[in-house]
Amino acid sequence: MSVVLSVTGLFKTILYIIGALVLLRFIGQIMIAKRNINEQNAMKEQQSRMDKERRFVEQNKGKISISRNKSHSAVDVDYEEVK
Repeated sequence: MSVVLSVTGLFKTILYIIGALVLLRFIGQIMIAKRNINEQNAMKEQQSRMDKERRFVEQNKGKISISRNKSHSAVDVDYEEVK
């Protein structure tokens, strides 16, 4: 069995490998950019929620509100004096 190696076949193989690496690197950069954009949008959304809450607190500063919650979170307890 004889194997004939050609210079052009070797160069083609090397170019295919280099092309595949460049393509994978490019796809990786696109994925990183997409992740960064998503993180930036999440940060902006969180910042806007915090600003909205801050404005709400400033508008209602010093006001009293009564919560009419159906769940009874407070429990009446009879205390006994310890002697």
